[in-house]
Amino acid sequence: MEKKIILLVEDNPDDIELTLRVLKQYNIANEIVVVRNGAEALDWLFGTGAYTDRDTSIMPTVILLDLHLPKVDGLEVLRRVRADERTELVPVVILTSSQEQEDLVNGYKFGCNSYIRKPVDFVHFGEAVRQLGLYWVLLNEAPPSVRSA
Repeated sequence: MEKKIILLVEDNPDDIELTLRVLKQYNIANEIVVVRNGAEALDWLFGTGAYTDRDTSIMPTVILLDLHLPKVDGLEVLRRVRADERTELVPVVILTSSQEQEDLVNGYKFGCNSYIRKPVDFVHFGEAVRQLGLYWVLLNEAPPSVRSA
């Protein structure tokens, strides 16, 4: 059985806590990796910085990516993910509170697979995370090159 890993790239502690709670409640992934800024996300994905010992042959089943991140913003993370052959096919779901039309357009222009605006209240946000997890981790079939070990 393949290992299901979600890479959550989020800097808001409340959103992290709620996302983790929902994903664990529904047993959606074997592992959830949380990184709190764009630079850390890139380090984790490419095995650099604090993650030089990480087995980079194991990629996440899906990346849940916020846009407004410290150090490196989400759109730049997305550009770098799509520019590297090791990660170019990993599904990326932008999960953001941004209301900017430009963010939506650029998200798709740079190759996101889905763009979700975070609902304001916790109940709807939790339900959105549950549905995202069920679809992208349990129902969606990833290309063989990005399947986790």
